Formats: sequence, structure tokens, C-alpha cells
Amino acid sequence: MQADYMFNGIKGYAQLKRFSYIFEMCTTEANQRYKILQFYERYGLEATKDAFEVSRRTLYRWKAKLKENQGNISSLNSKSTKPKNNRTPTTPKTIIDEIKKLREKYPNIGKAKLHVMLQLWCKENNLPFPSESTIGRIIARDKDKMRIFPYRINYQGKVKSKKREVKTRKPKGLKTKPLHMWAVDTIQRTSMGIKRYIMTMIDPSSRIAYAVAIPTKNTHYTSKVLAALIDGLSYDIKNKYAILSDNGSEFKKDFDALLQEKQLTHYWTYPRSPKMNAHNERFNRTLQEQFVDYYDDLLFTDIDEFNKEMANWLVDYNTKIPHHSLFMKSPVQYLLENNPQCHMLWTNTLSS
Repeated sequence: MQADYMFNGIKGYAQLKRFSYIFEMCTTEANQRYKILQFYERYGLEATKDAFEVSRRTLYRWKAKLKENQGNISSLNSKSTKPKNNRTPTTPKTIIDEIKKLREKYPNIGKAKLHVMLQLWCKENNLPFPSESTIGRIIARDKDKMRIFPYRINYQGKVKSKKREVKTRKPKGLKTKPLHMWAVDTIQRTSMGIKRYIMTMIDPSSRIAYAVAIPTKNTHYTSKVLAALIDGLSYDIKNKYAILSDNGSEFKKDFDALLQEKQLTHYWTYPRSPKMNAHNERFNRTLQEQFVDYYDDLLFTDIDEFNKEMANWLVDYNTKIPHHSLFMKSPVQYLLENNPQCHMLWTNTLSS
């Protein structure tokens, strides 16, 4: 027995079934076509053609599909245009080998330049001259994409190949809840040949931020700063937030290992794309202009005292100083007014 007929005869079931079909597996395009058909039924052919520039033949085809599928709007979805029989590439192997040879001689040279360089070679060898798009498809079909990676020599004199890392990049248009994603970065300061670093973290949603000065950017120190952030968050969101960083060495090894241990997401920005971490870059500028520039000597002479002074400044930054981006409210004030549930998101620490 078909389940579709189990409730036939019950008052109102037929109408319910019709509406269930309407919302089943419907794309925006299918819904638009259904609205056009409704317009056609109400105002006629000529008005529909003028309003939507749809031919009579197309309207009749849509109407027939809808009728054939008992009013199921999903039947108006566009069908795949993929060909049933894919063509088999016929490019001679000698040309493919020559392209690979050129890509090895001139590492990762593009298809446009290869198109020009192959023209004379194909003529001399009486071979068909491939188009630029064909060369691109030949490269794309290759197992390794005909890509050559440079080699580097380590401190032991051994050659070590540079492998391409696969990283989780920040999705375009990503929006997160308050305190559920932290953008991190480091500031480098140099004096008399000595380098000091400040690791900064900011929540792009609420603009709440904090920073810690560290002697080096070794992951041993950056991971400890990250661990302090994790300890400061309440249990409710410990496993529900992500970290956004650039591709610096300070965010690898121990730092990334801690994120994996805590089962947290680590988003990486694309190389040379500081705009992907714009909120942190702007905070770095504010921190330097309003605090670090005035305590620069202390950073190199007494890093612990520097961190104490910076902690006091961060308290004012988060609770007192108004922000233009937050409608002239402090980050904590804005967070609590717009997200009342955040009262419980931060660990309640009592002074001794």
C-alpha cells in the first residue's frame, strides 16, 4: 500500500498534500516559474509575455510538466545540462609531454604563455596546435596539475621538498555569534636589535579584545596565550567557537595542536589578504597608537610590568571607551545590551 493514499478521504488532506508538494525540493527558479504560471492563469497570455518576456511555447511546457507531476512545483526545476556522452580528449601524448617539459623548465608557467611558446614547436613537428583553453584543460586533468614545488635545504644539509598545505580558509561572508570567533594576530616591536611581540585577540562581533606581550613568537608562548583565552571562556561555548589567524609560523605547531586537541576550528586567511582579518588589524593600530607607543621602553625592560599596565588599559578599552562601530558604546556595554544571554558566557572570577 502506498503511503500517499493512507489518509485519502480525510477532510482537508487533499489541500494539505497539494501545499506539501509546493514546498518540496523547490529552487528559487522553480518558485519563480510557478508564480509566472499563476500570473498567466489570471491575466492571460499577452500580459504574461509582456511582463516576463516568456514565450507561449515555454509557458505550455511548464504547464504540462506541472500537470504531469500532479502540481509538484519541484518539477519546474531546471534539468542538468551536462552532456550524456562526454568527449574523450584526443590531444597527442607528445604535446602533453612537451607542456609538462615546459612547466618543469619554467615552473608553473601559465597557459597563455604556453600557447605562444608551443606555436613554433607544433609547426616544426607537424602537430595540431592546441588552443589556450585546451592547454588549460590538459594541465587541469594532470594528476599533479603539472605543478612544481621548490626545494629547500635544512640545517643538516638535506633537501626537503616544500609541500603544499591544505588549510581551512575563512568562508566568505561568515557571521558568528558574540564570543564565538576570535581573530588573532601579533605585533612586532624592535629596539636596539631586540624584538618583542604582542599577541592580540578580538571578537569581531562585540569588539571585545585582549592582548599579551611575549618575548618571542615561538608557538610555545602563543599556545599559552590561547590556553588562557580558552580557560577564560565559560563551559557553554568552550567547544563552539573558532580561531581566525594569518599563515604566520606563530600559529602553527603547538598553537594549532592545542586547537586540534580542544576540537576547535582554525580558520586561516589567504596569503597576502589582511582584509580577511580586518578587525584585528584595526585593533592592532589602536593598541599601538593609544598604549604601546607610550610604554615602548617598558616592553623591552620589564615585560611583566608592561603586561600589567596593558591589562589596565584593556579593561578601560572593553568597559569604558566608546567605539564608533558600536554606536558610541563600549564593547561590554554593547554586548550586554544586544545579547542578554552573554551575561553567562564569561567566567565569573572573584578577586581574592
